[in-house]
Amino acid sequence: MSLEVRPVGESELGDWLRALKTGFLRPPLVTDEEVEQRRPQFDLSRTLGVFDRGRIVATFRTFTQELSTVGGGSLVADAVSQVTVSPSHRRRGVLSRVMTADLAAAKERGDAVASLIAAEYPIYGRYGFGPAAWTTEWSVDVPRAGLDPRRTGQPEDGGTIEISDGAEVRKVAPEVHRRLARVRAGVPNRDTQGWERGTGLGFQGEPWIEPFYAVYRSASGEVEGYVAYRSDDKWDDGKQPVNTATVRDLIGCTPAAERALWRYMCSLDWVTKVRSGLRAPDDVLPLLLPDPRAARVVSHADMLWLRVLDVAKVFEGRTYASSGSLVLEVRDAAGLAGGRYRLDASPDGAEVSRTSASADLALDVAELGTLSLGDESVVRLAELGRVEELAAGAAVRADVLLRAARRPWCPDIF
Repeated sequence: MSLEVRPVGESELGDWLRALKTGFLRPPLVTDEEVEQRRPQFDLSRTLGVFDRGRIVATFRTFTQELSTVGGGSLVADAVSQVTVSPSHRRRGVLSRVMTADLAAAKERGDAVASLIAAEYPIYGRYGFGPAAWTTEWSVDVPRAGLDPRRTGQPEDGGTIEISDGAEVRKVAPEVHRRLARVRAGVPNRDTQGWERGTGLGFQGEPWIEPFYAVYRSASGEVEGYVAYRSDDKWDDGKQPVNTATVRDLIGCTPAAERALWRYMCSLDWVTKVRSGLRAPDDVLPLLLPDPRAARVVSHADMLWLRVLDVAKVFEGRTYASSGSLVLEVRDAAGLAGGRYRLDASPDGAEVSRTSASADLALDVAELGTLSLGDESVVRLAELGRVEELAAGAAVRADVLLRAARRPWCPDIF
């Protein structure tokens, strides 16, 4: 094939959006109004189209992202989004061509990692991405949960929960979100456009239904959490309400805020079921309930995938609860991050350097991405044959050094 890969021009954004919808099997209709509403979302210099005789047959977009890491630091990520290949051009190496060029450009820019949310699991491992954060959704059977129905829904710690609206959330929630990123790895930054889209302003991919909002304030009056949720309107044959409340966004930057917001959600009149939305797999929700079995897992899947581009930036940028050293042999077929590295880490910081010393562990760069936010066990990967233990006991030592106290969480699909 004679294909041209290049950024789209101003006049080509509508064609690019049609190709995007075609690839995602959505009606390929794009109005002039939609193009104008969506234009501010795009950096056209990083919005790539693959052209075949003037027609866009593949889409690929990236943007700069700040991603929280273990200990509250941040990594600069090349966030990959809206990747499609039209049905007429699949299985012809189109994605490989674009991805190879983009990762090289991200490496040249000095990005620490590339990030994405994978629509399909098998695709991105061959480009060096590994799943670094997973997500779980629960459905809570409220009557079974064992909570006292006489509770008001207000916290018992001196704080308050107040009904709010989108305008207030846009003012107070960004700082709550930033504080969350300081205590939880895997959280991507949200810009102004993201907050606007999340509260009903600007372009919406589907008809907007205004949610309910509630804000948690501590006893001192400081906003430490918020929730956005929707409810259906269902009654059973006995004229009893059996509504389901579905969480769209719930962020608590302190444990007190998170506990209070979940208890509020489980105390809503007429609500017999609460859907949690996409949460970290170690979310506190089930154990908040007197009967944790009332919280049933309805979905558990990979969420955030990372491709390490700079080993030093990734592992020097996080914190460590203990001291130790590891020599890692990183295999990278693309030649972007491969080599042998020595990690010397302690609670005071870390240093990563190239070395010729004997390696303790050997692994592919995709497995390094899986380990980068402290979620996965090196011992488990070794048992799967995905990490090679070259020095006795190295996998256990690596787990002690690398694993985080809380699992990473990516609250956003991008």
